[in-house]
Amino acid sequence: MSIKEGERVYLRLEDGKNYLLKVEKGKFFSTHLGNIYFDQIIGREFGEEIYTSQGKKVYLFQPGIVENVFHMKRKTQIVYPKDLGFILLMLDIKENDRVIDVGLGSGAMCGALARLVGEKGKVYAYEKREEFISIARYNLSQWGWEERVEIKEKDIKDGFEEREIDALFLDVPNPWDYLGECWKALRGGGRLAIVSPTAGQVMEVLRGLQTLPFRETEVWENLFRQYKTNPSAFRPVDRMVAHTTYMIFSRKVLPSTLGFDLKEI
Repeated sequence: MSIKEGERVYLRLEDGKNYLLKVEKGKFFSTHLGNIYFDQIIGREFGEEIYTSQGKKVYLFQPGIVENVFHMKRKTQIVYPKDLGFILLMLDIKENDRVIDVGLGSGAMCGALARLVGEKGKVYAYEKREEFISIARYNLSQWGWEERVEIKEKDIKDGFEEREIDALFLDVPNPWDYLGECWKALRGGGRLAIVSPTAGQVMEVLRGLQTLPFRETEVWENLFRQYKTNPSAFRPVDRMVAHTTYMIFSRKVLPSTLGFDLKEI
């Protein structure tokens, strides 16, 4: 696949430094290993290599979701890819799904959801802070998934406008206050995912879930460790991203099954 002008390219230098840039004719990008001239990139194939002005190799790759997330424009903390992938699986996100994303932030989770729901699916993203919405819109437009997302500048204390939603992702400081609204928005059997960084928040959520028609509740934490790829000195990398968040998952059941009164929700 030939690289076109205006396309975003993931560039990896010999020493492991990497950049995600949009290539434009006549321009260049300066690095500690020399300049990278975009005219050398346009028309090349992904997987090829070029050289900087200092003769150092630069490998050309098509960016994937992990590169997009780590290089995205942001003002907020993001859901790390090590957690993001597990959340997408636990929510069972697939083509044609209708999904709510609460706490849009810079758009990392929203973009991952939009990628999986496909052209006929929809992500309804709720965010009350306009400055975050503008950043998220920019990121989604860079990734090409903005048409799959409907952004709502709204406080969820007023509830959700959608019903019969397949899955809902909740990333707010006080998720226990909105569990009833989440239940109303989900379809029967719909999946809920909540991220909370502290144990106290998790315990408050669990107490709330016990009072509502939710079942199949689980709490997870992912601890991943990367390894150095030198075959002569194979060992863990010197630093590890350990605790990032707790992940709570649950599923909506119908109140008639459990004897709940809808008026209580």
